[in-house]
Amino acid sequence: MSLNSRRKLLSTCAAGLGLLFASVVARTQTLPATQGETLAGKPLVLAQALQGHAGVLIASFSKDAGSGAGAWAKAIRQDPALAGVAVYQAAMLERAPGFIRGIVRSGLRKQVPAAEQDHFVVLVQDEPLWRTYFGVGTDKDPYVVLLDAGGRVLWHGHGDAQNLEPRLKAALH
Repeated sequence: MSLNSRRKLLSTCAAGLGLLFASVVARTQTLPATQGETLAGKPLVLAQALQGHAGVLIASFSKDAGSGAGAWAKAIRQDPALAGVAVYQAAMLERAPGFIRGIVRSGLRKQVPAAEQDHFVVLVQDEPLWRTYFGVGTDKDPYVVLLDAGGRVLWHGHGDAQNLEPRLKAALH
């Protein structure tokens, strides 16, 4: 085997181990206890809100991921098999400049139905903890975890809801 082939193989193995490590981290860590504010203007700590019952947490780390996160929330809420599962969304805005955060919140309030605004939290701190929890590789995707009543991750993924929502539903059963 040539030196270049060995390097490529080692690089591929290292990348695979990195993804595996991120997956294991997301499955074993507890939710960060970050306080945020819902779109309805109420303080909320997701770790407390999800404690004691099954739930799905959908997070976006960029504007690009926001529409995908909305598609996830809609798909879960419309699926009768997931009717008893609490659904929360989180927008991570720590990296956004302060004056932009207000604009983003206002835009989100207009997009998210009033009935869902208590379950949509804006977070402006601890983003590195959340990135580690979700194993974020790209900001362009929404990240999703399904938690049991004890806070254990039953399923996690990122990307398009249309392709992955059946996997989330299967993990619940």
